[in-house]
Amino acid sequence: MNASHPSVVNDADLERFEQEGYLILPGVIPDDHLQLLREECAYFMGYMDSRMDAGLVNEGALSARDNRYFINNLYRYSNRLWQFLFSDLMADVCRNTIGQDAMLFHEQWVVKGPDRGMKFSWHQDSGYVKDYDSDTTHSPSVTCWCTLDDVSEANGSVYLQPHSRANTQGNIITHRREAGSNDLVGYTGDDPGILIEAPAGSIVAFSSYNLHRSGAKTTNRMRRIYLPQYAAAPIIHSQTGEQHNMAVPFLADGNVVYDRSTD
Repeated sequence: MNASHPSVVNDADLERFEQEGYLILPGVIPDDHLQLLREECAYFMGYMDSRMDAGLVNEGALSARDNRYFINNLYRYSNRLWQFLFSDLMADVCRNTIGQDAMLFHEQWVVKGPDRGMKFSWHQDSGYVKDYDSDTTHSPSVTCWCTLDDVSEANGSVYLQPHSRANTQGNIITHRREAGSNDLVGYTGDDPGILIEAPAGSIVAFSSYNLHRSGAKTTNRMRRIYLPQYAAAPIIHSQTGEQHNMAVPFLADGNVVYDRSTD
């Protein structure tokens, strides 16, 4: 798939993203890339377990062994993840959400363990940027929630709040830190959000301004998500000029410019 081929994003998807900040693309990840992601997820979970066993993971970290895993920005430890991160599919998603210029800003594995996977509280991904830089005015990035398993209410799928229901179009909420989990929390109201149910190999793309959460998991199998985020430009601290997270060139004027040899 490239810029001249049909897009996986249709007009209804575009309208939903422009108005409400999200779109759902069921089953669009090719089988070979889905298998690649599952294999790499297993590798990185083992890597994180070994770090926990060695006492190298801080007590306040978001990961908890056999319960939930957040494994961030280690794609360069893999010889293969770049094939998905900078693929024609992800280029297509970026062009239709953040535009013709895109950089890889952040990537992480989000895994819930069997039976007891913990919930994630309501938050905006941009809330974590604001926690780092209270005066940030960055444009929204796009979060690509890629399902390695079928997702449902039972296995702790994501819930989204559309912009129109949460007043988040162009608005980054000030979050608070939740005791016990170290999560940032941006909303504590009664709106349950929209439950996302989708098969393995789907991409739920949403703005970093959208509030989202997930419930506790009750099934006896893991729920695995790979979550790359792309921004149109580097996100820079408003006071220090320091770059927040990554800014790996991916698209320029709609064309793929990622260069594996220099990454």
